[in-house]
Parts: sequence; C-alpha cells; structure tokens
Amino acid sequence: MDLRYSPEELAFRDEVRAFLADNLPEDIRRRMIDGDYGNKEDLVLWSRILNAKGWAVPHWPKEYGGTGWDPMRQYIFLEETQKWPAPQPLAFGVNMVGPVICAFGNAAQKAHYLPRIANLDDWWCQGFSEPGAGSDLASLRTRAVRDGDHYIVNGQKTWTTLGQYADWIFCLVRTDPEAKKQQGISFLLIDMKTPGIEVRPIVTIDGGREINEVFLTDVRVPVENLVGEENKGWDYAKFLLGNERTNIARVGMSKQRIARIRELAALEFSGGRPLIEDERFREKLAAIEVELKALELTQLRVVAADARRGSTGRPDPASSILKIKGSEIQQATTHLLMQVMGPHALPYQPHDLDGSNEPPIEPDYAGPAAPHYFNYRKVSIYGGSNEIQKNIIAKAVLGL
Repeated sequence: MDLRYSPEELAFRDEVRAFLADNLPEDIRRRMIDGDYGNKEDLVLWSRILNAKGWAVPHWPKEYGGTGWDPMRQYIFLEETQKWPAPQPLAFGVNMVGPVICAFGNAAQKAHYLPRIANLDDWWCQGFSEPGAGSDLASLRTRAVRDGDHYIVNGQKTWTTLGQYADWIFCLVRTDPEAKKQQGISFLLIDMKTPGIEVRPIVTIDGGREINEVFLTDVRVPVENLVGEENKGWDYAKFLLGNERTNIARVGMSKQRIARIRELAALEFSGGRPLIEDERFREKLAAIEVELKALELTQLRVVAADARRGSTGRPDPASSILKIKGSEIQQATTHLLMQVMGPHALPYQPHDLDGSNEPPIEPDYAGPAAPHYFNYRKVSIYGGSNEIQKNIIAKAVLGL
C-alpha cells in the first residue's frame, strides 16, 4: 500500500496552506499557538470564513454544503488546519448533529438546520451523558412523554461541553420505558431558550468552566423536532459516536504541539544549556514523535481503506484504535510541555476564572502549560473511554 501523497494531493495541500496563510487572521493564529482554544468569537469568525469558501463542512454530502472531497483530501484539510493551527469547527454541530440530520432528518429539518450549522448561526451542545449513564449510555433516564404535538421532557444531562453558549441541544431521551434499554430511546432537538431548561457550570480541575449540568423540567418540545423515528435514537447515537471517534486522533494538533515544545525547549535552560540539547529530554521527545508517526500511518491506512470501500453509513471500528493512541499522545505532549516549563508551570493561572489572586509568572508562555496538562486528562475518557474502545476492538476488529 502506497501511503504517499499523489501529485494532485500535494497540490491540494499547498492550496489549503495558501488559504490559511491568506485568510486566517494572525491574531487568532497567535492565540491558538499560545493555547487559547476556547474563544467563541474566534471560532464563529473562522467558521464563517470557511463557509464563504465552501469549506465549513467538507465531509458532509455535497447536496448539503459539503465539498465532495475524497477521504484523503478531507484528512489533508483536517491535518493542515490543526498544524497551522486554526480553530477547529464546533464538533457538536459540524461533526455530530449535522451528519445525523443529513442521514436521518426529514426535508424540513435539513433545509432549516444544516445551513445554520455550517455558518455557525446556531451553537449546538450535546445532551447524552447523565449521572449514572456515561460509558453505559443506554442507562439514561431522561424521559420524553408525548402530549399532543409536543413531548414533555424531564431529566438531567451532565458534562455538557460549552453548554453555556448553546442555542440548541441534541438529546437522547427515553420514550418507551418498557422497552429494552437501547430500544426505547429517541433523538430530540431542543431549543435552549425553552422554559424549564437550567444550565449550571462545573468548574474543572484546570479552573475552566467548559462543562455544565443541564436540568430539564417539563420542557415542551415540538414533535417536529424528533429526528428520524421514535425509539430509534440509539441507532443514530451509534452513528454519531463513530463520526466523533474518527476525528479524535488529532494528528495535526499533536504535530503542532511538538513543534511548540521544540520552540520553547530552545528558550528554557537546564544545566547551563538549552533544554533542547539535553539528551534525556531529546529521548523523550523522540519517543513521542515515533509514536505519532505510527499513529499517522495508521490513520492514513484507515483513510485509504475508507476511500476504497466508499461510504457505508457506518464508522470503521478501527477508529477506536485511533482514539486510544491519539488520546495517549495528546496527554504525553501536554506532560512533556509541563516538563519544559518546569517550576514556571507550578503556580498556574486558571484560564477561565475571573479575579484570580495569583499574579502572572514569567515567562508568559508558561501560563497555559498546567491548565492544558490537567484538562487533557479527559481525552482518554470522552468519546467513549479508552477501556470501552478496547472492548470494541476486541469484538469488531479482532473477533474475540
């Protein structure tokens, strides 16, 4: 199998790089390099720049605003935007609910929601996990009871990322409590302005407030907001989660972080010389780079297999391999960046809290190291924990 880029693919890569250089505002890029990944205004601006180019939702079907790119071009685009780095699309809209609506929504839902998702006119969040229903998602207890032309929804969702910004939430709700766990679940689209919805922040270990609890009390949701068929939501959720895991390896992001580690290690000193010249440090960095190259080749094999197989509507179970190794490498790079910063990273600045009484510690670039290290402990858990992914690999890949 030849995993090298063709001349046409290399030309496409150059086109993407030129577009990034000409269109991504430098102040946004600088904030991304410095570790400010959560700026809503930057993401909205960049999403609309991409949408004007026709590149906001490259993996969607062409009739709904997609590009028609093959899997290899989609991979090249994703890697180059992560390496630049540019803000990544809001996954809850572009990679999760958007593809579900494309595949299972009715004509009215496609006409209304899809253009707004592509242009980030609506900010979406995900209402899947609940207290007691995380990895065992089918144990969810949020109920939706039919009442004429509405469902009455009661329950609680948790770990709702960026829910404080959201205009809409897509939820798994139980519509048939008598059915087996997976067979009585439906997929609802809910306007966050509906009376009865309360969002409460959860402060994370890095001091951020990116996740939330969402409480739903007698929330009236029009029946027209049901996606697909009632009690078929589990099938749509599996489709969605497969799309989420395919993009979770983040090879380009890890490449960018390694480049940043090299840059900063040349500025930090150990034993009277730049840290980048220390043999032990270089061994650690090289070990991560070897793992990343192996992950990149594995992802290219998956992408090439997708291109040969064509769209089947089902995710490749090998995406679980990408999720496991990608999350491990992301955690390893944040750990190594902490080592580069050394004691400068210890009194870290919680990046999302106002009124911190901890003064900034020089150098300025040391500030994000500790928050990112702590925040990235999550990546081996979300999108289906790595332990769950190993079970998927055992059954679907190894046939055990």
